[in-house]
Amino acid sequence: MAMHIALTFDENFWAPAFATMRSVCLFTQTPEELVFHLCHRTLSRGHKADLEAIRKEFAVELRWYDLDQSDLFRDIATRMPENKRLSNIVYARLMIDKLVGPDVERILYLDCDMMVRDDVRYLFDIDLEGNSIAAVRDTAGALITGGRDLLGNRDIFNPADYYFNAGMVLIDITKWREADILARMEEAYATGVMQRIYYDQDLLNLIFKGKWHRLNWRWNLIDARVVHESFDPAIVHYTGDMKPWGTLAGLFRTVAFARLYRHVMTNELFYRFAKHRWMRWWKKTLRIG
Repeated sequence: MAMHIALTFDENFWAPAFATMRSVCLFTQTPEELVFHLCHRTLSRGHKADLEAIRKEFAVELRWYDLDQSDLFRDIATRMPENKRLSNIVYARLMIDKLVGPDVERILYLDCDMMVRDDVRYLFDIDLEGNSIAAVRDTAGALITGGRDLLGNRDIFNPADYYFNAGMVLIDITKWREADILARMEEAYATGVMQRIYYDQDLLNLIFKGKWHRLNWRWNLIDARVVHESFDPAIVHYTGDMKPWGTLAGLFRTVAFARLYRHVMTNELFYRFAKHRWMRWWKKTLRIG
């Protein structure tokens, strides 16, 4: 049975996307059953070739979606509040049901700052017990919704409610479509709610309040540090400022599995991505100066 997995990324995140995709393949017993839905902003020919190279190692299927060619995505990205750190690519997951074909019944969405260390077949076999999605509780949920002193947005969120991290979401496509997420987003935008909340993650928590299956923390270990390695997480989520693709992360051993991550990305791509980031930073610095 096919296992459908969706990733969203832009031109400056192609290498982490490859690492996430390759980690899924490496730690899944039947990688030939994997179908990756690559939802991306327009890529250079070379970066697309880097991602396509996964098929030289694993017999996976790749399905490409250039979001810059989508009128729907361009409209959303232009109007909705933009997360400067994550970019407006985050809104792509809201329209995943509009992108995938009728053969997709269940799909696993993964952020590209993740590394998988366990067989994702487990997620495709679980009983959602009538829920629309499955996810992991975000340990920082109350701070995300309530902010300083947990006083913000109390008319929108109740801090007593469980809040999930949307970096890993197992989606029942039929129920996702029934939720009519884009219409709910437009309603939230018209009433000013979208301008107050934490982008699409807050929106998803509002839409699926009480309708999500809570997974064990192993399937989305948030802000993974070295001390967490002994806990044997299934999916490592690098939500902190220090990322495993930063050379200092490996030098100072600040994030979990930094050495493993470098080899999952592959040495060649890891250092080429480091050069890409330094060149990007240097060009930005010169423009500012």
